[in-house]
Amino acid sequence: MKFIKYFMNLSLKKKWTLLTALVLFISYAAICTVIYFALHTWLYNNEQTNAIRTVDDLSTFFDTQSNSMSLRELQNNTGLMKSIINQNQTVRIFNMDGYEVLRINDQSPAAKVQLTLEELLNTAVSNETVNGESVIVVSRVVQIGVFHGYMQLVHPLATFNSMMKYMLTVMLIAGIGAIFIAGLISSYLSNLLMRPLEDLRDSMITVKEKGFDEPIQFNYKADDEIGDLLKIYLSMMEELQQSFDKQQQFVSDASHELRTPIQAIEGHLSLIKRWGKEDPDVLEESLTTSILEVQRMKKMIEELLDLARRGKRDEYALANVERVLSSVKTELQVIHEGAEILIQSIGEEKPAPITDNALAQIVRNVMENGIRYNVKKPLIEVKVHYLSENIFITIKDNGIGIEQENIHRIFDRFYRVDDSREYTGGGTGLGLSITKMLAEKYNIEIEVSSKIEVGTIFTLRIPL
Repeated sequence: MKFIKYFMNLSLKKKWTLLTALVLFISYAAICTVIYFALHTWLYNNEQTNAIRTVDDLSTFFDTQSNSMSLRELQNNTGLMKSIINQNQTVRIFNMDGYEVLRINDQSPAAKVQLTLEELLNTAVSNETVNGESVIVVSRVVQIGVFHGYMQLVHPLATFNSMMKYMLTVMLIAGIGAIFIAGLISSYLSNLLMRPLEDLRDSMITVKEKGFDEPIQFNYKADDEIGDLLKIYLSMMEELQQSFDKQQQFVSDASHELRTPIQAIEGHLSLIKRWGKEDPDVLEESLTTSILEVQRMKKMIEELLDLARRGKRDEYALANVERVLSSVKTELQVIHEGAEILIQSIGEEKPAPITDNALAQIVRNVMENGIRYNVKKPLIEVKVHYLSENIFITIKDNGIGIEQENIHRIFDRFYRVDDSREYTGGGTGLGLSITKMLAEKYNIEIEVSSKIEVGTIFTLRIPL
């Protein structure tokens, strides 16, 4: 557990290097083990085959000489038999009582092996240890003239064991070298692959400490998973920077917008304190203005809270478009008595996938802007087109219009088309921002077209 905890606390680079070296070591060890045992088996079988072949050759020689040569003659003439066996092999011939009667090459002592007659008849092969050395012992019954006995061949495995030790040493040295080289390569690759992640970490630290004052750049250009991660990070940072800039602008604009009514209320309260107590007209005017400013601040704060909340979308909401438009029309005509609002529907009526309140806020903000920014008698024309896959709501006004280059800015918080123009209604500059937020929430697309001194047309596409 301590090792696992220690390993988990290592850096990703060290984990990569250690794991790569470990995997290579295990793989190399497994391959070497298979090769070693396969080679060991093959060489051992080859040594055993050589020993049995020598015994077969001697047996054939004895069979051919059995009628013409006696055992004594063989004892006096071992040169031919020495040419049959290898120099490192030792052959002994025993009588059936185990007494040695002939020895060819005295390289190894006799192996003390207890065998039955049946085993000797079938050629007994065993691995024994003689004087601390591993040998192969082959025993077989032989007949030389009238002599019956058995032959024992001792085949030493010194060369075989030296070869296996050499192979093991080579494998160990090569394994250590391979692990060392693998460690170097793994370290280099980990540095190469971790560098963009380290740059990403450094970038995050820089953003945390210094904000977005310094540009974010990466030298990694490969189109792989790390490249995708860096692209996503840059995209997120760009969006975050835009959001941060908008937040700063929002705080600045909100401070400015709230400062005006507060200063107005402060001025009127000071006026009341100085002269209003004695002058009913001044008192009435100051109180009326202060109440209007307080109401305006209250409305602005409520709209700011609406923008800040950004609640989840109601997936099962359905709004009755006709009822919502009729309700908004009644509400606006009470507030703006001179405004004329016309509503027309085309097609079979269908419910829209949006809450009644959200749809009401959207159309109310658009229609109220057309009434406020108007120097004529306000005329709002609303047309609803019910199609198979969408509902289109077109809201047309006869207001002052919007210049083409400013249309994309009308949904910004506190933006006004023309600050030099006077408008009625005490708007906060947040209505269309709330409209855009609700439209995005319910996947509603808004298109705007306008002409100066003619009017503006808002088209809402609500997907079904």
